[in-house]
Amino acid sequence: MELTDKHHPLARRPFEQDRETTRPLLARPGSEASFLFLARFIIASALLVLLVLVGSVVYDGFSRLSLSFLTSFPSRKAENAGILAAWTGSAWLLFLTIIFALPLGVGAAVYLEEYAKKSRATRLIELCIANLAGVPSVIYGLLGLQVFVRALSFERSVLSGSLTLALLVLPIIIMASREALRTVPKGYREGALALGATRWQTTWTQVLPVALPGIATGCILAFSRAIGETAPLITLGALTYVAQVPDSMFAPFTALPIQAFNWLSRPQPEFHVNAAAAITVLLSFMIALNLIAMVLRSKFQRRQR
Repeated sequence: MELTDKHHPLARRPFEQDRETTRPLLARPGSEASFLFLARFIIASALLVLLVLVGSVVYDGFSRLSLSFLTSFPSRKAENAGILAAWTGSAWLLFLTIIFALPLGVGAAVYLEEYAKKSRATRLIELCIANLAGVPSVIYGLLGLQVFVRALSFERSVLSGSLTLALLVLPIIIMASREALRTVPKGYREGALALGATRWQTTWTQVLPVALPGIATGCILAFSRAIGETAPLITLGALTYVAQVPDSMFAPFTALPIQAFNWLSRPQPEFHVNAAAAITVLLSFMIALNLIAMVLRSKFQRRQR
């Protein structure tokens, strides 16, 4: 009897052979282990590259980190240069960006998610917001240059820079806040409305407190991105040398990314060390903002349990 006979123990039946060849790749034995290994390898590689880059910057600039570096103005001599005007300008930008973008972004998210009816206009607005979140930051710099600097005559001031950064992070805040609002169960809304609460009372007392951890996390991450942006401020025409601390929102300004970019463009290696130190301060500031987001999220989540 031949091996291809259907009664032979080594011979495969036709339907078994077809089932083996048509089985999905991820359903085959060992595919899950291979996928986990590949995913862990990619994550570990990305983290390793990030640690090498950050470690290299911190190592280069650590020798310049001192109190005098934080309290001195820029100078033509690298050993006397500092970042006082830069970090105070960044603080002004962050403060005004929060004032402009936070209430507008969260308010727009609440309206779109809780009040707006589903229509073509609403879908068009949502599509525009999603597209604006992916627009390159340099485009916002061009917009700020034309609208705030030239049309509204705000000049190259802290106000122009903060309004430009507010436009940059506004779509991100709206999308993050809407995602946080969607996580609130419908039962919270229906229960409050059934007890006689108005739509605003339901939103203010039931929906927003539950969604607050996600909203706070998304907003802080958006602002940490804004504080590290360089392209919009360069396009806007932010000054690279400012020998004074901003005393109002109409004052000229510089920022940590602009100062670091200016020092990196110089040929002297001493200024490159200063740029590494400025980047280290900026990274520390951004890490602090991310830690604040994690702490707030954990705190609000424990309070809701």
